[in-house]
Amino acid sequence: MVDWNLAVATATRLVRPGPEVSRDEARAIVSELRRHAKSAEEHVRSFTRMATDAGHDTPVLVVDRAGWVRANVAGFRELLKPLLDKMQDRRGSGPGNAMMGAVGGKVTGVELGMLLSFLASRVLGQYETFAPPSRDLPAAPDGGGRLLLVAPNIVHVERELDVDPHDFRLWVCLHEETHRTQFTAVPWLRDHLEGEIQSFLAETEVDPMTVLERLREAASSLAGNGRTEEEDGGRSIVELVQTPAQREVLGRLTAVMSLLEGHADFVMDGVGPAVVPSVTEIREKFKERRAKGASRLDQALRKLLGLDAKLRQYRDGERFVRSVVEQVGMDGFNRVWTSPNTLPTKAEIARPADWVARVHRKAES
Repeated sequence: MVDWNLAVATATRLVRPGPEVSRDEARAIVSELRRHAKSAEEHVRSFTRMATDAGHDTPVLVVDRAGWVRANVAGFRELLKPLLDKMQDRRGSGPGNAMMGAVGGKVTGVELGMLLSFLASRVLGQYETFAPPSRDLPAAPDGGGRLLLVAPNIVHVERELDVDPHDFRLWVCLHEETHRTQFTAVPWLRDHLEGEIQSFLAETEVDPMTVLERLREAASSLAGNGRTEEEDGGRSIVELVQTPAQREVLGRLTAVMSLLEGHADFVMDGVGPAVVPSVTEIREKFKERRAKGASRLDQALRKLLGLDAKLRQYRDGERFVRSVVEQVGMDGFNRVWTSPNTLPTKAEIARPADWVARVHRKAES
């Protein structure tokens, strides 16, 4: 269904080269990022008061853009296997189907490679939750995740913003280390997130005509059709082609991702002043960069892929975390990690007081 090797080859061929650095500079950057990842671990644990299992050690990998592509293709392959098996069964195994499948797999591989080449130059770091181990990209011994830091992108942004590179590298590590802490300190979180994603994929339409019809409806919606972006909820084409059941799951996933991203931003800003001298300058410039966007093509792709929604997750999630901590303190906020039932809903992300009322007053009654 997908030629994964072709996806990797396409992405690595198309991805733009990173900034120029000498070999000695590259070694120094990699070494510094590893040190910062280690020091960020203690800063994050102390600030969040989230205890992680000392025996649960996830790898920290400093990678280039091609390394990020390989890691994510491996993750996609693992996560999408149930859906692709379902589509394979639906299509059948006759000679004609096999031929069409081979051609379709190459087309899909090229398309996925093009998408990854676009993203590979933009991601600064990532806690890869569903990471299968490989020879050059190890994962945690128990099958858990790994922390990726994309060195060329970090260097590119620190130069673009004209900020202190040592401070910026630690600042990025604080954000990504928060994600690692979330998943290592909350044992049920990974399985819960994977379960929601698999529920979403299980509702995916495998009938091509049904998918085509939804794509037409989505194209009509994105083209205007008399509706403003606000009326349409600012949804991407990815969201518009979903079934009603998928939208329900997506609402829960959006709430969880808003929580995780907002919490990371909140921690990054909370720890920053004590350990990153120029954090105020970095934060202001980085926010301006996020808001400014880029070329028209870049903005169109961001809309298509739902990346604008991800930026809203940072903003809305950070506002939720900050409001809850102000009302009930850090320990009160940490009740969010008790079970899937204490996670905020999408509506509660927008109204933090409702989450406080539901979780705290119910616990006290």
